[in-house]
Amino acid sequence: MDPQIKPLFLDEHTIEGAARFGLSLKELSFIGGFQNFIYSYTCEGCKYIPRFTPSTLRTQKGLEAELEWIRYLAENGMSVSEPIPSDQGIDVECVSGKIVDFYATSFKHAPGRKIGYPECLNNPMLYEQCGCMTGHLHDLAKRYEPLARRHSWERNDYLLHAREYLPPEHAPILRVLDELKERLASQPVTPDNFGLIHGDINAGNFMVDETGEITLFDFDECQYSWYAEDIAIQLYYLLYVFGEDSKSERKMQYELFIEHFALGYTENGRRLPEGWKEQLSLFLKLREIIVFVGIYRSWDLRQPDNWTRDFLKDSRMRIINGFSLIDEFL
Repeated sequence: MDPQIKPLFLDEHTIEGAARFGLSLKELSFIGGFQNFIYSYTCEGCKYIPRFTPSTLRTQKGLEAELEWIRYLAENGMSVSEPIPSDQGIDVECVSGKIVDFYATSFKHAPGRKIGYPECLNNPMLYEQCGCMTGHLHDLAKRYEPLARRHSWERNDYLLHAREYLPPEHAPILRVLDELKERLASQPVTPDNFGLIHGDINAGNFMVDETGEITLFDFDECQYSWYAEDIAIQLYYLLYVFGEDSKSERKMQYELFIEHFALGYTENGRRLPEGWKEQLSLFLKLREIIVFVGIYRSWDLRQPDNWTRDFLKDSRMRIINGFSLIDEFL
């Protein structure tokens, strides 16, 4: 969470937002959140997830576009965490603040359980399910005609505010980012390779039930981009956990993911987006920069632990030298 926003979110905002959905503060349990303030509550045996989004991060129209997208996916057979309207039938309730407003939304809790580390590693069955789910999402995106429109990739909050979040010593990373954005802007855009994506598919943003079905949630980063970005993001979070002294493990993980993800994606005659494999390196570089920027925005780095220190060192090295996590073994 942006440390400048955190102290502006008060109990009075939670109380008012909860009341719009027929709830009291005591019914809510705070979960956390990297960009939003996330809660949970249970009603008649069902669990729900209220979310408070600062107006510095999203516009009301952008949030309405997110919820419209989620409903479209649900109506067309995807298992997603569906939005719940307020007592007045409103999807996005605005809670006014003195400095920052907060938008309250609510969602059904996804069924199943999370598959975290290390269970998500070396897991071909999971990768095939991820491929199937991602392929279904992209197939639906090609036919989607929204009333409200989300932003495009170049308006991603981390990219827009990277100069504010990174200290001066990381100016070389900003130069790399500018060059990378130029390269991305020159990539071909077609109906088959570019559309509305989830934008943050990883093991923390889906649940898996006992049958293996994935329920996807947290569409906060959905944006118009190349479908290859949705694939690269999933790959990034499976590879970054292997340090620079574990490149052989990283290579095996990459090959296992690509093989089984592709099997799932191409089920029912679907085709992978043209040029996706060649674009993976570009979008892995982009994700690495976004994660690096996000850490500096949201974490207290005055006394980082050893893992964080090593990760930032390795990540900076890759970014400045123009490497992605897969370049060295392609």
